[in-house]
Amino acid sequence: MSDLPQRREDREVILFEGAGITFNFAAALPGRASSIHTQRAYFRWIDQYLVEIAGLKPTRDVSRVARMNALSVAILRDSLSTQQLRAWLGLLARAGQGKQGIGQARAAIVTLTDLLAEAGWFDENTAAAMARVKPPRAEDGQRPGRWLSLDQIRLLMVAGKDIATTQNQGARNSLVLTMLCTMALRREELAEARWGDLSVQNDRPVLRVHGKGRKVASVDVPRPVIRALDSWRRAVAAGDALPLPESKIIRRIWKGGRVAKGGLSSDGIWLIVDRSAVYAGMGHVAPHDLRRSVAGALNEAGTPIDKISRLLRHS
Repeated sequence: MSDLPQRREDREVILFEGAGITFNFAAALPGRASSIHTQRAYFRWIDQYLVEIAGLKPTRDVSRVARMNALSVAILRDSLSTQQLRAWLGLLARAGQGKQGIGQARAAIVTLTDLLAEAGWFDENTAAAMARVKPPRAEDGQRPGRWLSLDQIRLLMVAGKDIATTQNQGARNSLVLTMLCTMALRREELAEARWGDLSVQNDRPVLRVHGKGRKVASVDVPRPVIRALDSWRRAVAAGDALPLPESKIIRRIWKGGRVAKGGLSSDGIWLIVDRSAVYAGMGHVAPHDLRRSVAGALNEAGTPIDKISRLLRHS
């Protein structure tokens, strides 16, 4: 690594370790993306890129954050090029990834390259060339967004219970799908929801939702969700005890069926939706498809557009 330039002492960005020079993407990213949801999405896409292009092993949760804290500069130099980025985006399109997902995946890699150039490990021409890579067009194979009918939503919710191997897992899956299918939550919002976010306002149960860009909104909790929450609460806390307010609502579950203290990641929520849809014979369905389906069902029922927009929390 002697040919690498010696940079300024910026311990937040560049680390020197036994394995070679590494780049702390997690420390550098907040200057470009302040939303915690966007940061996690970028981590996920970069991890997937390194798995599929550089041949690294996939990571999750704490291990993924650790990887983002110390990305090998040597591996990044071998893996980041316009040809590789263009090929990878094409793979995502052929795999059925939607337009929004492909756009975010591209943004994650372009941002990483630009930050590397800013730190002096890539030249500016390479970063500029990466930014000029366009995502594949819809006719090149992108998966269009899906709208599920009410019958399909019901089948999906039944499948969530059917794929469970324990009673607790069934209760958890049922709650996840019920909240996504009735409250139009993003999977990141559901993963972040805590028991203390539930309250009663003007005699209405509501959930405080932590959305994009640090926005906070209160969303009504419908009766089916109340019933699913009550069933899940009995699995989380013994007897009449209440879960700790700061604890996550949606939790991981151990193989034996015991509910873990740690929350389930947004990737875990994605897997519940995807596996339930495949089991129900619908093919691949993403959590955002459920959010879109809620809006579509409300629109067909004659709900005013401004009310739908408030539910979706669009600015």
